[in-house]
Amino acid sequence: MPVLAKICGLSTPDTLDAAIRHGAAQVGFVFFAPSPRHLQFEQAAGLAARVPDHVEKLGVFVDPDDALVDAAVAAGRLDAVQLHKTPPARVAAIRARIRRPVWAAVAVKTAADLTAGAAFAGAADRILYDAKTPEGAALPGGMGLRFDWRLLQGHRHLLPWSLSGGLDPINVAEAIDVTGATSVDVSSGVESAPGLKDVDKIAAFLKAVTSL
Repeated sequence: MPVLAKICGLSTPDTLDAAIRHGAAQVGFVFFAPSPRHLQFEQAAGLAARVPDHVEKLGVFVDPDDALVDAAVAAGRLDAVQLHKTPPARVAAIRARIRRPVWAAVAVKTAADLTAGAAFAGAADRILYDAKTPEGAALPGGMGLRFDWRLLQGHRHLLPWSLSGGLDPINVAEAIDVTGATSVDVSSGVESAPGLKDVDKIAAFLKAVTSL
C-alpha cells in the first residue's frame, strides 16, 4: 500500500505547487491566528484555486467556532478539516455541520495518551497522532517535536490514522518503518524558518515517502 503524505501549513503559490508537483496527497491550510502559518481567507481562496481535484485540501483549526469553520470551508474550498484540542462531542458536531471528513488530532507523549483516540470513534473519520507540545505552548503542533514512535507498535487503532510530529526528509522513512504508518503529515520539517516552507525540503520529503 502506498504511503500518502500531507504537506501542512502551506502559504505561498510556489511551495503549494511544489507539494502538488512532487506527489502530496493532501495539502493543509492553517486557520489559527497565533500560528506563523495562519492564512487570511483571501489567501486561502487564491491557493485553493491552484489545487487539482486529485489533491485534498484540509483546513487546520484549534477548537474553532462555527463561524470560522464555515468561512474557511467556503474560502478554501476545503475537502476535510483537521481539529486540534477539540473534544470528541465538538468534533462530532462540526462533522455533522460541514458534512465533510474530519481528522482529530491526538497529542502523544506516553502510551496512555494513545487511549484518547478511542473517544473519537464515531465522531471523527481519522486520527492524527501528533507530538504533545509543552504545557502553555502557544501552538498545539508544528513545533518540530516528535514522540517515541515505538508507542504505536501493537496499538489497536479504532479509526484510520496518520502520523505527525517532528517528521522531516531524513527521518520519515524510519518513522514509517517503525510505526507502519500509511499516512504522514509534515509542517515544520519542510521549513527553512517557522512558517516559511522550503521547496527543496518539500521535494525531498515527498521523494522519501513515495520511493518506499
